[in-house]
Amino acid sequence: METEINEKLSDVMDIFLADNSSNVPLPLLTFSLSCGFPSPSIDHIEKKIDLNEVLINHPNATYFGRAKGKSMINAGIEDGDLLVIDRSIEPKDGKIILCYINGEFTVKLLSMEKNKIILKPYNNNYSQIEIENFDDFQVWGVVTHIIKSV
Repeated sequence: METEINEKLSDVMDIFLADNSSNVPLPLLTFSLSCGFPSPSIDHIEKKIDLNEVLINHPNATYFGRAKGKSMINAGIEDGDLLVIDRSIEPKDGKIILCYINGEFTVKLLSMEKNKIILKPYNNNYSQIEIENFDDFQVWGVVTHIIKSV
């Protein structure tokens, strides 16, 4: 059973880590976009920007995944959001991580408390998960960006 799960996970990772070398530079405005009172600005395009350069620091260790559910809503992660996940970043206390626990994937805040690993939701309607010695637990990466549709 564990071998089958590992093979499936390996297949999934092959898809996630497929070559994402398609660079599509897009226009970048030189002025800030006011979200408060309107700001008079002259339309001006500074240069082209490639979102791969902005969002991905480690291309060979980065993949994307869609969020599902509401347990991280107060962290700004909503159902359907696209997450950028970097496997090369060390999972530390206070980082939002993607992990695999007992056959399921989940995105949670990593908390290290008194030699305990605790996965915390950002929604009071959900319970935290304390990792026990017998749990099958793996960190698959640190969430570095949230991409939303509006």
